Amino acid sequence: MTRYRESVCRVCRVERTKLFLKGSKCLSEKCPVERKPYPPGEHGRARRRILGYGIQLREKQKLKRYYGMSEKQFRLFFERADRKKGITGDTLLSMLERRLDNALFISGFCLSRAHARQLIGHGHFQVNGHKATIPSLQVKTGDVIELRTKSAKNEDLKAVVESQKNKTVPGWLEVDWDKMMIKVLTLPKRDDITFPVEEHLVVELYSK
Repeated sequence: MTRYRESVCRVCRVERTKLFLKGSKCLSEKCPVERKPYPPGEHGRARRRILGYGIQLREKQKLKRYYGMSEKQFRLFFERADRKKGITGDTLLSMLERRLDNALFISGFCLSRAHARQLIGHGHFQVNGHKATIPSLQVKTGDVIELRTKSAKNEDLKAVVESQKNKTVPGWLEVDWDKMMIKVLTLPKRDDITFPVEEHLVVELYSK
């Protein structure tokens, strides 16, 4: 995956919404989206009227960047969702939400999805007792995610988890803070996803 090396806060300003790419900074007064609620650049304050294809593209880019995916990865997820029965948009969001890096972030085990991908790549987590090193791994009902024995003793990781204990965890996940363990109770539904996105526009874009 091609790494984005520019300011991630700039990405949030382009999409005019918080994508929670910078950990705790996104929740503080220092968040650039709060201080400068307009796109970056010389003409950022100018009114830009976006219609048709532009609206669909912005929704796709916003969703792709929220989950930290490349265009190739995102299209692959869409194609898989499109082949499944049911509403394609809802299926796509459910699949994205079930990514291992996302599950760790929304459970409070990491500061951001990028942080989650880094920890997964370093082999700090296991799923159902097996080492997991793929951030895009989709968790299933009944799966148990936990820190590996050696990683659970890491003071930095313990400090991160301790700082996130007050975080509200979605109903489809259950967290045991003492054992530093996450259990997947059920698959996420559309109502479980609070990120403001109109997924039908993404479906329309790829269906052309």
